[in-house]
Amino acid sequence: MKAQTFLPQDYRPAEDEPFMNERQREYFRRKLEAWKQELLEQSAETLEGLQDSARAVPDLADRASEETDRSLELRTRDRQRKLVSKIDAALRRLETGEYGYCERTGEPISLKRLDARPIATMTLEAQEKHERRERVHRDD
Repeated sequence: MKAQTFLPQDYRPAEDEPFMNERQREYFRRKLEAWKQELLEQSAETLEGLQDSARAVPDLADRASEETDRSLELRTRDRQRKLVSKIDAALRRLETGEYGYCERTGEPISLKRLDARPIATMTLEAQEKHERRERVHRDD
């Protein structure tokens, strides 16, 4: 088991320190783990809510409304499940030393981008180019 990296409470990754040093990796690991835990807790609450609402509702309008709510909850839960998978992938990249580098160009992803979207796999420029290419192919 590796030693825990000390991280001050107010630590924020800075551009003037070596990219993806031990402290930055620990910062992003903690951020990803906390986000994942929050999503898993929300998912458990959603499941409890769905189980509680699985009662027979005699009024058709109420039943339709409840079915719509249930459908929305399930879609949200599916999005959260996909997000947890992306967080797990980011945690694996942290372990292998690939985290923080663009999967297209190999360039470092800006710390601001990673702080805002810790699951980012591309630099902003590469992401925009990818989205433009996707839009062109989708419009065909």
